[in-house]
Amino acid sequence: MTNLKIRVIDESDSAGVKKVIQTVMPEFGASGPGFAIHDPEVQDMHSAYQKPRHVYFVIESDGHILGGGGIAPLEGNEDNVCELRKMYFLPEVRGKGLGQEVMDLCLKSARDFGFKQCYLETLETMTGARKLYEKNGFRKIAGSMRETGHFGCDAYYLKELLEDSEFKST
Repeated sequence: MTNLKIRVIDESDSAGVKKVIQTVMPEFGASGPGFAIHDPEVQDMHSAYQKPRHVYFVIESDGHILGGGGIAPLEGNEDNVCELRKMYFLPEVRGKGLGQEVMDLCLKSARDFGFKQCYLETLETMTGARKLYEKNGFRKIAGSMRETGHFGCDAYYLKELLEDSEFKST
């Protein structure tokens, strides 16, 4: 991999992001009903993240999309809660610190957008992802905050979006 970079999604990235999602989710048994792989936004991720308070970052190397993650308002919730969405990485970029870099960009964006909390849904089997979430101050909660359509998920997390200095001092 050369020329590896993390950047905001552009129009030409939607097919690559869709391919990553359709590759990674089945790896963890998340291909049936109730999983994000079937969300309409997967068809055109660029358009889906052009709305206010939405952003999606991609990991790209020589024109190939290798992963990504984004932030958007949690549908049906108060204006102060966002959702970490569609954060998936191909195996060749896992364990290289890129997940943390994407997470940092997403959380900074969430704070900049004025969100006070960040919510996410995942699977117990995604142990690497869950470790990353917990390392970044996400705490496990009992169940879904809203009906997102992802009834296949079985692990739910919430993070208070304090300033980094506030978080580290507590």
